[in-house]
Amino acid sequence: MRILHHLPLSPFARKVRLVLAEKRLPFELKLERTWERRPEYLAMNPAGTVPTLVEENGLVVPHSNAICEYLDEAYPDISLIGRTLAERAEIRAVTAWFDERFATEVSRNLLYEKVMKPAAKRGAPDPSRIRDGYAALRAHLGHIGFLAERRKYLAGANLSLADFAAAAHLSALDFIGDIDWSVNPAAREWYARIKSRPAFRPLLNDRVSGFTPPPHYADLDF
Repeated sequence: MRILHHLPLSPFARKVRLVLAEKRLPFELKLERTWERRPEYLAMNPAGTVPTLVEENGLVVPHSNAICEYLDEAYPDISLIGRTLAERAEIRAVTAWFDERFATEVSRNLLYEKVMKPAAKRGAPDPSRIRDGYAALRAHLGHIGFLAERRKYLAGANLSLADFAAAAHLSALDFIGDIDWSVNPAAREWYARIKSRPAFRPLLNDRVSGFTPPPHYADLDF
């Protein structure tokens, strides 16, 4: 069986889970507490990060971008990185926005400080970084709304990896109650459509010790 090493609130692991589910590829989840630095895991992924995919044939693919590119090439029937060069370029650009800029300005300041840091016993959350994260989140919701008002999906006319990258980050933040969806109705409407997809259902059923998601988290109509 295909195995995905993950943490439940890792946006990067969530992105890969969404891609696997959208492509209808069966897999098992294996919890990997990255702060434990298990030698067996480091042998597969020296960076010690999640996710890492282990295929049925033993192939090991670390890093979410490498995994998603691999899956789109290995299982092309449902393409999530576009068919034309222009589509692929735009999808990669929007995906990078969320996996790099959003991750740095928002997820690292909120998810890391409030979830990962306490779990790894690396000290108390930094209030200044949390304030910075909330301010950046508001700006990024505006950017999502801007794209959603002009396109059917974030990178164009078709559902793509860009939508799943954005939704993975937002779903993790929504789980801990950190998103005020009233800030941008267009972003909320887009997210409601994405989380209504069958691929999203396992994420909406996630439960994490120490956190109770808000009632709207699993509500497809908010």
